[in-house]
This record gives sequence, C-alpha cells and structure tokens, in this order.
Amino acid sequence: MRSAGRTSGDPASAEERDEVRLARREGLGVVIATSAYGVSFGALSVASGLDIWQTCVLSLVMFTGGSQFAFVGVVGAGGLAALPAAIASAVLLGVRNVAYGIRMSPVIGRGFARRAAAAHFTIDESTAVSLAQRSERARRAGFWLTGIGVFVGWNLTTLVGALLGDVLGDPKTWGLDAAAAAAFLALLWPRLRQRQAIAVGVAAAVVATALTPVLIPGLPVLVAAAVALIVGWFNWLAPPGDAAARPASGASA
Repeated sequence: MRSAGRTSGDPASAEERDEVRLARREGLGVVIATSAYGVSFGALSVASGLDIWQTCVLSLVMFTGGSQFAFVGVVGAGGLAALPAAIASAVLLGVRNVAYGIRMSPVIGRGFARRAAAAHFTIDESTAVSLAQRSERARRAGFWLTGIGVFVGWNLTTLVGALLGDVLGDPKTWGLDAAAAAAFLALLWPRLRQRQAIAVGVAAAVVATALTPVLIPGLPVLVAAAVALIVGWFNWLAPPGDAAARPASGASA
C-alpha cells in the first residue's frame, strides 16, 4: 500500500513540474518576441505626435498592442480632431480582452487583489500560453510569467522606440508606418480558416478602403467592424453544419 502510494504520487508531481517548466519556457519565448515588437510602437507613437512620456504612459495604462497601434495610427492621421475615433477604435479592439478574462477566471482563482492584477495582464499572449498547457498549475505559471514578462519587456522597448523615434525621423523611411496594419493582420490571419471569416475580412477591408477618403480617420474602421457584426449575427456564409446557430427567421409562430 505504501509503495503504491509512492508510485502514484511522485510520478504525477514530477510530470507536473515538467509541465510548469515547459510553460515557463514557452512563455519566455513569447515574452522575447513580443517585447521586441514594442520598439515599433514607441517609434511610431512619437512620430504620430505623442511625447515620449505620453507614449510610455499609454503602454503602462492601456497595455494591449492592437489597441495602442490603433490609437496612435488614428491620431497620427487625423490629429486631435480624430481623438474620439481613436479612442473608439482602441476600445473596440480591446473588447476581446473581456472574453479572455472570462475564460481565464477559473485559472486565476479567487481573491479580489489577484483578479484585479490579472486583469491588467490578460492579453493575447498570456491567454494563449496559459490555455496551451494541460495542468492548472502549468496554466497559472504560463499566464503570470507571460503576462508580467510581456508587460515589463513591452514598456522597456516602448521607451527605447520612443527615444529612437526622435532620431529616426519619418517612420515611412523605416517602414514603421506599416506596423499597425501588420499588427492587425497578425491578429486576423490565424482566424482566416473558414469561408465566413474570409468573407468578413474581405468585406470589412473593402468598406474601410472605400470610406477612408470621405470620413475622418478612425470612423472607417468602426463602420467595417459593424459589417463584421452584422455578418456574424446573421451567420451569413457559414458552413451548412452551422445552420442551427442562425437566428430563427419566420419561426416566431
């Protein structure tokens, strides 16, 4: 009985430790890759008209790459007049973190202080690394290491990019003006696996492109997002197997 207890307990704990180490290695790789990208944001933000301290505060407080790029991209194109549209675009992209928070709630556990801290570190990278693990302990380790690591690294490289931005000058010379578009494409590309997702992406891009010359910066993105919501709500172009998810029409009786 005693030896059976050893064989059932020790291997399990050793396997769990291995999973935690793997989660930390994966998290560290994501931290390094994502942090390096912060240089582009810092340089682009300064070139868009924000001061160095404003750029750094944006990374400290907002801390979600897609929303940050959207904000500085719209402000850079439209100035202060486009500030409401810039805020709306940033909020729109940040809404996905609410869904992440709901999914990560069981992993984080109870406690107001813990959940409040976790809310700031709940981003694409920390969620992805955490959910890729099998055990709860490994998921928790992956979440905290990735979230905190990216936060520290992103803010450091944001400062570096902001300082370099004054030296580099026009971001178009270095291709940094395309960083925002590249960030959005990186978020979108993994989701383009079904006919409906591809149709939504193409339709939104066409709408945004057509409206850009006639609307103030930021509004074309919001209109394109409305197109995506309409297609998703009515489940247009979905595979036949998803027909049950389509809202009932004419079936109210």
